[in-house]
Amino acid sequence: MGSLTGRRTMAEFSQKRGKQRDEVLGGTVDFLLANARLVLGVGGAAVLGIATLAVKRLIDRATSSRDEDDTKGDSTCLEESWKELSLLKATPRQQPRSPPAALSQPLSLPGPSPAAPEGPTDTGPQMSPPRSSPALLCLTFQEKLLAFERDHVTIPAAQVALAKQLATDIALELQAYLRNKFPELPFGALVPSGPLYDGLQAGAADRVRLLVPLVLEGGLWDLVPGLDTVARDPRCWAVRRTQLEFRPRGSSPWDRFLVGGYLSPRVLLELLRKALASSVNWPAIGGLLGCLIRPSVASEEPLLEVAAEDPVLLAWPLEGLAGSLWLQDWYPAEAARLRALDARDAGARRRLLRLLCGVCRGHPALARLDQCHLSQVVLRLGEAEADWAEAALGQRFLQALEALVLGLERASLPRHFNPAVNLFGGLRAEEIDALGFALYSGLRAPERLL
Repeated sequence: MGSLTGRRTMAEFSQKRGKQRDEVLGGTVDFLLANARLVLGVGGAAVLGIATLAVKRLIDRATSSRDEDDTKGDSTCLEESWKELSLLKATPRQQPRSPPAALSQPLSLPGPSPAAPEGPTDTGPQMSPPRSSPALLCLTFQEKLLAFERDHVTIPAAQVALAKQLATDIALELQAYLRNKFPELPFGALVPSGPLYDGLQAGAADRVRLLVPLVLEGGLWDLVPGLDTVARDPRCWAVRRTQLEFRPRGSSPWDRFLVGGYLSPRVLLELLRKALASSVNWPAIGGLLGCLIRPSVASEEPLLEVAAEDPVLLAWPLEGLAGSLWLQDWYPAEAARLRALDARDAGARRRLLRLLCGVCRGHPALARLDQCHLSQVVLRLGEAEADWAEAALGQRFLQALEALVLGLERASLPRHFNPAVNLFGGLRAEEIDALGFALYSGLRAPERLL
């Protein structure tokens, strides 16, 4: 009975999985204009950056209509968690696709279909029906994976170019607005960046990060590791005002954002939210650029990024004692490392990351896994495995799924460049169950994820 229940649950879940949306640039595009730059020790000066906002953009094109979303797959709660698949172990089965003794046991590539008899493979000539070798099965999945990449992951060059041009135009307009609105604050030039510029964007050219530099006086500011603050948070840093005895409060234009002697991301975020939501003439900017721009500045969104060379910080709406700290952003370092690894052996690590992002983006249960989570897995595989040719993509994809399952079992996904940070630490038990079930099902039938 347990065996039948496990099979039924997996079948029902597979049938309800959401379709990968075929995003086109002619549809709604979210530009994450929420970033900034912090550079310390450059010519005795410090450069800090602040955020703008998240905006939604609609491009009206008479020649391009957006396909309606297929919403047939309504999201429902899982009645049985992925861990309940252990029921299958209690009942002996003759099927060759029974689960392993433990989820942590390495899984091989997809085996023969359930209709195929179990037993050693006959190496001699065979009549109908022919048996499929593991290599053939891997090749079949490889072909499906490459087709999925072509149809749902790769972004047409024309869309990438258009997105970059719009990001540049919006950046120039916002830069002019910020300088006119806050002439006393030394904002720098907005700099577009992010996965689209690093070759890591999957599915649609719909997100661009804009860096807004802002100059801090040299010698008046210092960075304090989060572990050395009352928050004891390894993810964060504090930006502390110094030399107050010689340069009293009010000497710097950024002193108005001080809270307890530290530069407060919350105060900066609130200022920008109000300004960008109520003061920017978005219809006029959209008219100049030939598109419709709608601001989206919900309070829970990360609207400020302080990107630093060493370190990179984010003004993120953190809770509790960490609310006055800047979250360290490892994205630039992670993107650079993947780029360097691929350049060394002409590998396909970044392609694997795009594939994983495309799969998770279109899956209702896996959407909780973002590029940050997936990058850690690809970085570890990228440094541990030697073969990164295109022919190995299928195997590496399955290894990535297995690594995610192992991490969920332990509720642990250490940050590659800062192992003290656990990216699975904030997941609730029900989220771990939902993710684990979907990933475990994907390991058993990976083609269903595509």
